[in-house]
Amino acid sequence: MNFKNPKWVDYELMQYITLDEVPEQLIEKVRDRLQSKVSNEPLITVVLSVWNEEVNIIRCLDSISRNETTIPFDILIVDNNSKDRTQESIEKLGLSSVFQPIQGCGPAREMGQRNAKGKYILFVDADCYYPKLWIETMGRGLLQEGVVFVCGKYSFFGTPENPRWMMAIYEFARDIMVEVKQIRRPYLNAYGMSMGYVKEYGLKEGYVQRNIRGEDGRLCFDLMKYGKIKLIRSNKARIWTGNRTLGKEGTLVSAV
Repeated sequence: MNFKNPKWVDYELMQYITLDEVPEQLIEKVRDRLQSKVSNEPLITVVLSVWNEEVNIIRCLDSISRNETTIPFDILIVDNNSKDRTQESIEKLGLSSVFQPIQGCGPAREMGQRNAKGKYILFVDADCYYPKLWIETMGRGLLQEGVVFVCGKYSFFGTPENPRWMMAIYEFARDIMVEVKQIRRPYLNAYGMSMGYVKEYGLKEGYVQRNIRGEDGRLCFDLMKYGKIKLIRSNKARIWTGNRTLGKEGTLVSAV
């Protein structure tokens, strides 16, 4: 168990609330790192669907820009009808994007996979941070023979309200349940913040085209007929996120 927040996260970026607050030099550094790593002939497309994430998208992609991998990849942003300055952030970062006016993760992810160049897809969320070997570790798992879908694990940043030691204990218990679910119901471990699959099969089955929770697990369930669902256990692929994700599970007590 890790009782401290990760050292590799750029905590300076966490201070900013609006796009105007983010220094232009910082955005340029993120853009330059991304441009130096994005391939014109990707094997994997990293898809990020966003809704009103003008600053979070910079934080997330800052961590992606620091990834080290030998797998050629590109990045595609799906703007899910944002009303803030998300599109301006995308343009500042110099990335490809598509617009999905239909609200919801399912429609956004469907739009993403239909426009992805890569043979494989990795999904990320704007309020998450990705360690430097996330693409490499998740990608190598996905490239294994017979694997059609991969799921990663995640941790929460510690806060004064929910200190890191408390979160670590919760995550230890949750990870045990993840292993139990992996035996017969691996689709319950599919979360869009850290998952990937073979695009061909994803396109065949498609996402639910209405705004519901659990669209990732539904797709994973549908893909089980094509091959193995692999849980990536390595901490090299363990992502980090804030309390907003915990809020989806309820309070810490109700999540337990």
